[in-house]
Amino acid sequence: MTQEKGDGKEFISHAPGYWPEISQELWNDWKWQLKNRVTSLAQLEQHVELSDEERSGVLLSGDKLALAVTPHFFNLLPDDNPDDPIRRQVIPRIEETWASPYDMADPCGEDSHMPVPGLVHRYPDRVLFLVTDRCASYCRYCTRSRVVSGAGEQELHINFEEAFRYLEEHTEVRDVLLSGGDALIFSDERLDKLLSRLRSIPHIEFVRIGTRVPIFLPQRITPELCAMLAKHHPLWMSVHVNHPRELTTEVKQALERLANAGIPLGNQSVLLAGVNDDLETMKTLVHKLLMCRVRPYYIYQCDLINGSAHLRTSVAKGIEIIEGLRGHTTGYAVPQFVIDAPGGGGKVPINPGYILYHDNEKIVIRNYEGKIFEYPETGNEQVQFAPQREYHDEYLYS
Repeated sequence: MTQEKGDGKEFISHAPGYWPEISQELWNDWKWQLKNRVTSLAQLEQHVELSDEERSGVLLSGDKLALAVTPHFFNLLPDDNPDDPIRRQVIPRIEETWASPYDMADPCGEDSHMPVPGLVHRYPDRVLFLVTDRCASYCRYCTRSRVVSGAGEQELHINFEEAFRYLEEHTEVRDVLLSGGDALIFSDERLDKLLSRLRSIPHIEFVRIGTRVPIFLPQRITPELCAMLAKHHPLWMSVHVNHPRELTTEVKQALERLANAGIPLGNQSVLLAGVNDDLETMKTLVHKLLMCRVRPYYIYQCDLINGSAHLRTSVAKGIEIIEGLRGHTTGYAVPQFVIDAPGGGGKVPINPGYILYHDNEKIVIRNYEGKIFEYPETGNEQVQFAPQREYHDEYLYS
């Protein structure tokens, strides 16, 4: 099934795609989708023509990060193009076995900030709660490939009661982010119980869920799930879309159901070589996200995870993309470009150089058109505001 070549601007349904014999009822059953994920070389080769790099990568994937792709997401893969931006995200490649001097097993330093198993406390007032090591599908650049999927070098040990006790004792924690793995693969009942337990802790003001389930498995976003989540407001959700083709008709409907349940939605993309490392692709993506009622939130520079060098692109490329968005489209469509500082330094915002000069009297700035402006520092009323003075060379090249 060769996919149509397009720019991804339209919302398209690809069902049933590679599964024409499956009834609509089964196709829309999220448990059927999970049960029938593509997880082996033989299944892949039933549908797509693999390159040598992909075939070798699949044979070795069990040593690093398992292969698993839901039928819904698999239908986005063309059968004849190993360089397709969707295939690059979920089909293993031999390059995952190549070592880079910059690679790290735990690039975000989570293990060193884990006071109890499964709970990462790196920022003063918020924690990351790793509630599972399983996902609907596995991204080949996964930051937690060391513990996710059961194939990595570590196991994710979770002690829920110890984590709850820690949260009860640490009253400075006001924000809990559920991640893993992906919490939305839990049953409604199990997730409801987890959220209720967190909500019973008075100083926790709101809960966030980081998930790719609405994109990998939109069938999971049922009216019943949305009604249950709405009981636990304020509840926020960060989804993960990297390429505009991922936003299918089914995904749009799933995201709208979440938004209709009062859940604010933000998107986190990872900047990936051959996937979204160009301005037009990213602009199409952020515009489609807004149409799905999702606010573009972050673009992440790809973490230095082991075996991800072939997917990493330059920081300069990320700055170039932000430069091409800021001022050229609505501010709601412009995410923050960040680097998660290696070793556990946290998210560092990376911006184009809009500040050209700054002292105790004034700040000199440029806008998206390259025009130069002065703004006086507070308390220095004697400084005259002089927009667009002719000192471009003085500040730009000194």
